[in-house]
Amino acid sequence: MTDKMTSLIKLIKLDTATFHGETVDPTYVNFFFGKNGAGKSTLANAFRHPECLDWATGVNPADYTILVYDQDFITRNLADYGDLKGVFTLSEENAETRKQIDDKTEERKTVVADGKQAAEDRDKKSGELKPLRDAFETTCWNTTDDLRKSFDQTQNGKKKKLQFADEVLSGHHAAVEHKKEDIQKLYDIAYDPDARKYPLFKKSTDLEGEYDLSGASYLGEEVTSRSETQFAKFMKALNATEWVKKGHADYVGHTEGKCPFCQGKLPETFETDIAQAFDEGYQKALDALETLETEYTAKMAAMIELFNNNLSVVFPKVETADYEKLVAQLETLITENEQLIAKKRTTPGELVELKDTDTIIAELDDAITEINKTIQGNNEIVDTKPDKQLECFNMVWEEIAFLLKDDVAAYKKSKADIEAEAKRLDGRVKTLQGEYRKLSGEINTLNASVINTAATVDSINAHLKDSGFEGFTLHEKEGVKGTYEVIREDGRVADHLSEGERNFIAFLYFYHVVRGSQSETDSGKDKIVIIDDPVSSMDSSALFIVSALVREMIGVCSNNVSGAAVRGNGTEYEGKYIQQLFILTHNAFFHREITYNQVSHYRYVSFFKVNKKNNVSTVEKCVKEATKVSEKDRNYNPVQNSYNALWREYETLDSPIPLMNVIRRILEYYFIQLCAVDNNVLSTTVLEAVKKKITEDAGGGVPDYTKYHLAQVMLSYINRSDAFNDGMHFVDESIDCDQYRDVFRTIFDVMGHGQHFKRMISEAD
Repeated sequence: MTDKMTSLIKLIKLDTATFHGETVDPTYVNFFFGKNGAGKSTLANAFRHPECLDWATGVNPADYTILVYDQDFITRNLADYGDLKGVFTLSEENAETRKQIDDKTEERKTVVADGKQAAEDRDKKSGELKPLRDAFETTCWNTTDDLRKSFDQTQNGKKKKLQFADEVLSGHHAAVEHKKEDIQKLYDIAYDPDARKYPLFKKSTDLEGEYDLSGASYLGEEVTSRSETQFAKFMKALNATEWVKKGHADYVGHTEGKCPFCQGKLPETFETDIAQAFDEGYQKALDALETLETEYTAKMAAMIELFNNNLSVVFPKVETADYEKLVAQLETLITENEQLIAKKRTTPGELVELKDTDTIIAELDDAITEINKTIQGNNEIVDTKPDKQLECFNMVWEEIAFLLKDDVAAYKKSKADIEAEAKRLDGRVKTLQGEYRKLSGEINTLNASVINTAATVDSINAHLKDSGFEGFTLHEKEGVKGTYEVIREDGRVADHLSEGERNFIAFLYFYHVVRGSQSETDSGKDKIVIIDDPVSSMDSSALFIVSALVREMIGVCSNNVSGAAVRGNGTEYEGKYIQQLFILTHNAFFHREITYNQVSHYRYVSFFKVNKKNNVSTVEKCVKEATKVSEKDRNYNPVQNSYNALWREYETLDSPIPLMNVIRRILEYYFIQLCAVDNNVLSTTVLEAVKKKITEDAGGGVPDYTKYHLAQVMLSYINRSDAFNDGMHFVDESIDCDQYRDVFRTIFDVMGHGQHFKRMISEAD
């Protein structure tokens, strides 16, 4: 199933008055039907607002004239009923000038075609920028996926491909390579909302207090008594010096003056003898060792406490396993040394060597130095957190710039190449536009030299006469070139026209504007025509004329579609100056008149219905589902039947020409369309029957063939799309309308459809 064809305007956007976000996608010929107040005038007015129109690719709106027929057009052109603006056409021109115009018009067409191609090439080349940018954004996004996710907080405001790529291309960041682990260390603190400062580890040198460890000098010496008393010699001989000293210390004070061994009374000189048995140097050494034991234990306990306190609040990034192992080793050595010192005190004569703790303490101090570097780094970052966040942000984006530097360079080069070519093509477009304006100016100048308004006025007057209007014509106002007056039959200037007359004259003027030119500057441009309710307040005769003129416009517009030319009376309408046509109406008669045989042209003709509900207007496209019907049947006309209305009008008309128009439409619709009677068969059958009846009624006298001629005229009108009384068929306005009605009824009777005639005019059976 073939899609509909688009013309110059491909989309109409409606978002004013009672329309809300409504769109219409038109073809070449477009019919809109809707009740008064549904929104048709709003739709027509949209063509005066460029923002409501989307044009086909490569189309320059300035190359076309948009002509809108509506109440605004009537008001502007028939403001006081007396004056009508001059109408300029190309009806008479010098042959040589015509040839020059034709040559330049063809040259302009070539320029237009070249300009369109150049514009398409430019747009196509410019269109390469988006896929290039899309590919670049994807490359940037994928290449930096790990960095962006690892350092998410440095990406605020840049977490979409577009914004990220914009930042990459901004040139704000130098391409510098960084190690990820270095960025990570800084990021973990600078962007950690819970980051805080931590205390440094204390070293052994930070231990407070004074400790007397001078007794350590005795550990490597043999400490013995040098006394020469009899008792001292006795203890030495027994090698019981330490035993006696300890026994004296532990027991003598608790035995109430008795010997702890034999329970005998100790001599009064016992304490003196004991004191004399140990010399002063020996006692000093013992005292020093006692002090050493106490002070060493205290110092080492304080040392271990200092090292252990370092672990009370620890920066989470610090590894303390090795440190804790060294502290445990130190504790073990201290315990061993304390045992050695205790042993020395017990046996001062033995030599003792303490375990080396200085090395482990030095290792601990070195470990603390490294740990404190990490803690100090954290504390410095915390102290200057905003600065460190900026530093981290810059490091991340410098690394991103480094990773993408080749991609950025390639993208910028490709983009520059595309833009340069697009600029060159745009220059070509502008040059051709200049040539177009130059040729248009020359064509306008030539057109101005051959404009002749007299022919236009004659044509309008002819249409007025054919329409059935009586009593006035148009004449140029004396002394005011291009201005016309409505002159009544008695020669006076008309001071009043009915609304229908006024609208009809305005439409005739519009028709000539479409065929010719609204102004000299628009001369030669093709048209986009919008017609809004042209038959308002008109009688049937004027409606008939307007319908015929609109069908002509439809034919001209259809000529732009290959093989779609509409023919009238066997002659193709000439020209293609109407590029797109929009017709809006609420009048069912008029709608059916102009849409006859248009439904089947699916590709370039569209039907729409304008609806309004709850004060909201919508536009409904009248298209059937493609799967259910063939292409020619896909369109459907929203106005299905105005046949009954034609009969109502038939009953009220009292003027021959309008009556003949209605009779023609009824005969054509009923016998040709509904009953499928061949036109030739209808004519032959009716005329033979009428002639026979006339002969019979004459009774051998002279037959009156008036009725025969009237029947002949009625039948000859059928299937004529131009519908004008151009002298080819006889319509005698002096004949009474009753005679026409009598012949009309006879046609139904001789065709065997008299009952239908009676029913349609509400007669009794």
